[in-house]
Amino acid sequence: MDESLPNRYLFVYFAGEKYEDGENIYMALSEDGLNWHDLNHNHPILYSNLGTKGIRDPFIIKDPKNNNYYILATDLKIHGNNDWYNAQRSGSTSLLVWKSSNLINWSAPKLIPVAPKNFGCVWAPEATYASQTEDFLVYWASKTAVDNYAKQRIYCAHTSDFSHFSSPKIYIDRPFSAIDTTIIKNNNRYFRFTKNEAEKYIIEDQLNSLEAKPTEILSPTLTDNLGVEGPTCYPLIGKKKWLLLVDNYAKGGYYPLETTDLTSGRFNRLPTDAYHMPSRARHGTVLPITQNEFNRLID
Repeated sequence: MDESLPNRYLFVYFAGEKYEDGENIYMALSEDGLNWHDLNHNHPILYSNLGTKGIRDPFIIKDPKNNNYYILATDLKIHGNNDWYNAQRSGSTSLLVWKSSNLINWSAPKLIPVAPKNFGCVWAPEATYASQTEDFLVYWASKTAVDNYAKQRIYCAHTSDFSHFSSPKIYIDRPFSAIDTTIIKNNNRYFRFTKNEAEKYIIEDQLNSLEAKPTEILSPTLTDNLGVEGPTCYPLIGKKKWLLLVDNYAKGGYYPLETTDLTSGRFNRLPTDAYHMPSRARHGTVLPITQNEFNRLID
């Protein structure tokens, strides 16, 4: 076995606004991508004393050029106020960023402005490495004053260091509010999952390049799974299968959908005895990691 290749999994997430300590970063590990073990006894691992002092929707990525890891997250605290109205109209226009070389020791958080003042929020930031430009495409959901905060759109910007960002532009603009975009690359194509906020289900697009015109993949399976958000997609290593985790935010949290073909739109919901999710996982992301990285984290 090539020890430099991923064969284990790291889940980075937050626990939700109903807990006093829930809007911080938690982590869990898995050997098979299905059964998860809470790290740090299910206590937060990373905190923020910046901005709103809340952390939601963390996303983790590895820089292929220098092997550093970055976590991006929403700067938002809902616990204690439950003010979703103002969170979308006068919320933070920055994202939170952490950096690590080993997944153990993390920098202090940085609060990085990415959007102008007429944006009402910057939610659920994620990133994908853009090989053509050798930098990252970062994307997130925002309402803006341009249409009096009528709906959420997905915006994007480029960065090479997660400190300096290009001016944002519209990435996804649908007739309905769209949030929580995540992207996975397979066979030189990109598969993009986004929440239809009006109907409360996940939609799937296929793109030949990150900023190409998308083709929607119709999926009765996804439209049947209502009341979900925060999708994260990853391969089951060595099995020619992919899992799409979706957060059933009102009824029990994450559960996995499985597919053998990302182009098909066909996903099977696994029975509850086929997996064990982290104790309190809400919107987050899964990163395949190596055995050595797994061993460092589990110790």
